[in-house]
Amino acid sequence: MTANGHLTRRGFMGASVALTALLASGASVLAQDGTNLTIAYNIPVQSWDPTTGPAAVNPVLQSIYLAVFDRYIAQAPDLSFGPGLLTDWGFSADQSKITMTVRDGVKWHNGAALTPEDIVWSLERAANPETGNPMQFVWSKIGNFTVVGNVITADVLDFEPALFKWMAFLTAFVLPKAYYEELGAEGFEKAPIGTGPYMVDAFEQGAYVRLKAFPDYWGDAPAFETVTIKFVTDAASRVAEVESGNSDVTVNIPYEEYDRLIAKDGLSGVAVPITDIGMIFLNDTGPMLDKNVRLAAHHAIDKQLIIDRLLRGYGVPLSTLEAPGYAAYDESIVVTYNPERSKELLAASGYSTDNPVKFTIQTTRGLKPKDYEMVQAIVGMWRKVGIEAEIEVYEIAKHYELRATDQLAPAAFYNWGNSIGDPSTATGFSMFGPSPHAVWDTEDLVNRIAPLFVERDEAARIQGYKDVSRYIAEESYVIPLLQYVMPVVFSNTVSVTPYTSGDLLPQAITPAT
Repeated sequence: MTANGHLTRRGFMGASVALTALLASGASVLAQDGTNLTIAYNIPVQSWDPTTGPAAVNPVLQSIYLAVFDRYIAQAPDLSFGPGLLTDWGFSADQSKITMTVRDGVKWHNGAALTPEDIVWSLERAANPETGNPMQFVWSKIGNFTVVGNVITADVLDFEPALFKWMAFLTAFVLPKAYYEELGAEGFEKAPIGTGPYMVDAFEQGAYVRLKAFPDYWGDAPAFETVTIKFVTDAASRVAEVESGNSDVTVNIPYEEYDRLIAKDGLSGVAVPITDIGMIFLNDTGPMLDKNVRLAAHHAIDKQLIIDRLLRGYGVPLSTLEAPGYAAYDESIVVTYNPERSKELLAASGYSTDNPVKFTIQTTRGLKPKDYEMVQAIVGMWRKVGIEAEIEVYEIAKHYELRATDQLAPAAFYNWGNSIGDPSTATGFSMFGPSPHAVWDTEDLVNRIAPLFVERDEAARIQGYKDVSRYIAEESYVIPLLQYVMPVVFSNTVSVTPYTSGDLLPQAITPAT
């Protein structure tokens, strides 16, 4: 998209791939007409099992999963928790057992009734390491389930302080036991069903998904009968989609385009701080084993300048992986912008602008607003102090693959989502070496974090994470950059309810009044 609003050839090609598939399928490409809604989304669905594999822990995909499936516990736009498929839950007084009450009257998309056995099977399946749930180590902490009527009781095998928060987070979706066992994993991918407000009506890998309202949904009926979600990974193409009227809603576009579009007749927008954090993972390999290099890389980044210049002020600079609103956020922990200090640190290790330290930094391009451009700016700042970094661009799926096998480059840009705001799901799992989601893996950090996963005193647990965050900042084991503000642009014919989690839920979009 050029400054005068013309679609570039690159943008046209990005948009036309999805449109060609839609036309070939016979699906409507018209935007909402009172019963139909079209969304231009920034990432395609890679799997229809929201509990296994890398896709299950991709924060951006949760919006689509939440349209089709339900979690054990629901979460409101302000991140507060409420009844989902469970209406009541809690620990026993001695924290040795949990009790859960299953909602009555819930149906699967095939018409079968949700049962407590579906809940138990989903939890046991999630806890089984052979099924590939990335959070298996959380779900395996409960077991020995018993069912009496609609009440489920289980033993606490290993205390998890944030267990019920996890039931509103990644991989916490309930799947249909009988249906899944009848079809198997491959069959379920081809014909997924849930208990959510929408059913999967048509799906073209990499192009689009068409959803139909589920008439027997247990909650409030969604406003639109049909929702078409186009997978438009190119940001300029998403801008073109909403500006042309081919889509009613789009998300995660460049902020200058957000400001331009919301000034146009017929379009509105909302930009709210969300729980996503822009960060640079550092891998404990090569030059990153040198503390001076790590600290120099952090001190050399002018985060506020990046926010002001590239993100037009939409963002909050961070020095830890705990953002404002998180339970363990500590505003006193600050890593300052100090390029002179960076030069001193690098000089102590024998590096300079004439003899720079060299490494690769990986990043996505267009997944989040200005992700690639931010990395370009950071590489430029690094060059001024004696760091020469080569940029490698990859798709987000590749990031997950490399992270799971501990093969990321010495530096890798990423956006970490933590919609429940608990430190275990931010600093904990992102920095605890044995976790499949962590990159840095040294014994000193493992020994500091491990006890916090089982700390029963909540105040001590939160303070412990604050102490760990300070230690991580002092060692520069990761480079937090900013808390994101999510831009959503939409037609004046619709109204969008933003979620602080960063979710753009089709069921939270209604016709404008």
